[in-house]
Amino acid sequence: MTASSRKVVLDGVIERITTNYVFEEKASALAKALRRKGASREFAAITDPEAFATAINAVIRAEANDAHLRLIWSPEPLPPMAGPERPDPALLARELALFARNNYEIPKAEVLGGNIGYLKMNMFAPAQFGGPTLTAAMAFLQHTDAMIVDLRDNGGGDPGMVALAVSYFVPPDTKINGFRRRGQAQVDQIWTLPYVPGGRWSIDKPVYVLTSKRTGSGAEEFAYDLQQLKRATIVGEPTWGGANPGDIFPIDQHFAIFVPTGAAVNPISKTSWEGKGVQPDVAVNPVTALESARRIALEKLIATASPDRAAELRSLINGGPAR
Repeated sequence: MTASSRKVVLDGVIERITTNYVFEEKASALAKALRRKGASREFAAITDPEAFATAINAVIRAEANDAHLRLIWSPEPLPPMAGPERPDPALLARELALFARNNYEIPKAEVLGGNIGYLKMNMFAPAQFGGPTLTAAMAFLQHTDAMIVDLRDNGGGDPGMVALAVSYFVPPDTKINGFRRRGQAQVDQIWTLPYVPGGRWSIDKPVYVLTSKRTGSGAEEFAYDLQQLKRATIVGEPTWGGANPGDIFPIDQHFAIFVPTGAAVNPISKTSWEGKGVQPDVAVNPVTALESARRIALEKLIATASPDRAAELRSLINGGPAR
């Protein structure tokens, strides 16, 4: 990179943060810190674009402490980014084809021993496309006695899909989350749906959510929403810690920046998981989280089961593996 190209990208970063970042006071302080960095000898010596992005992101982390806010560099030209309001048709078609090939990131719906449902979601795909797949999975698991939702490999996704998924476990018209927007006095409110296709799985049968440090963004919201409502037990390790949604803003062919344009505000805690992650109720190694959740679920079912059913469930605990 040359001095000129560094300036173009740095100016672009500052302009997009100043204009769009949800926290205006942080945006101002961050702009000053980035300008100081731009005037330093250390900055002037950077010629590698990846090292440049790393240096800018170090300033962003130190000043903003926001897991989502980051400069993105790609050695290949970035795809067209017309913005969420005007998506590029060719890019959208490719993304939807990939979602479909990956079963909308729902690789498994299974009934484990003891009639425990297991749903693995590796992303919350856009609800208008992935919703029917989630509905089919929930229909398959409709008659299970407990549910394990595996989000250990889920980095987030569409808030609409999160709301749909939460709605299968929570009563209708329950306020589950909110988003503060820049320059907006009112917090946007997110509620469970009054109706879900196929009907709710249950609003009282036990639910367990598996997490890891890879569990991020919208997946963290799902876990946090249910935890705050005391609707689920979180099993695993603390999650990534990114609660502020936003958009990718292009700068040039190789650089873009993700800027949070909203900040999550849970209606119960009045805060979010930003910077600290969702803390598990049962802290275990993510590798063993499924077995731990299954054992806890079996023990809970035993507590209310008939003698014959309880004996059957105890044999499954002693039998070990989930499958």
